[in-house]
Amino acid sequence: MSETKDRPYHHGDLRRALIDTALAMLAAEQNWTFTLREVARRAGVSHAAPYKHFRDREMLLRELARIGFIRLGESLSGAMSPNMPSTRAQFMAAAQACIGFACQNPGLYRLMFSSDADKTIDPPLHDAAMSTFGILLGLLERGQRDQSFRPVSVSALAAASWAQVHGLAMLTISHQLLEETVEPEPVLAALDVLLDGMCYTD
Repeated sequence: MSETKDRPYHHGDLRRALIDTALAMLAAEQNWTFTLREVARRAGVSHAAPYKHFRDREMLLRELARIGFIRLGESLSGAMSPNMPSTRAQFMAAAQACIGFACQNPGLYRLMFSSDADKTIDPPLHDAAMSTFGILLGLLERGQRDQSFRPVSVSALAAASWAQVHGLAMLTISHQLLEETVEPEPVLAALDVLLDGMCYTD
């Protein structure tokens, strides 16, 4: 007999309950090898219940990734105070917020950029990812207008910035960016080098 067969259903929002359960499993296990059946069991619902909202596991994973991009965007926006002394300071704060988000949510961050989060087949996921990337583009455009950043293609600045920050995030959560093999405060040092290359010069 299924352990959930006779259990009364207490969740007012089944979809939210399944997402919250999957996010908790992702945070605890740092991987997404779980099945819909396991998510249902942990949520305390029948094995068939998830299929009312997610036709398969991949659909659920893409929704988790979408939520991840929304939360990352909120972290980036929250880190950039208009009272900061310069656009460079805002960039540094946003970059550190991105890396901090990855460190606090390593499983979710890896999922967001994995092949299981295919943005080409999921418009809501694509929109969430592009909205978050738009925060970076907006910051770089402001930096060019106030001459904080070099007057080159903003897409080139964005690519260089994203490659560096995302790479630092992945190295950090993989415990591969060690002070003893790089230097003290390797993240700040790397971001300073990046910004020195991006800054406007006459």
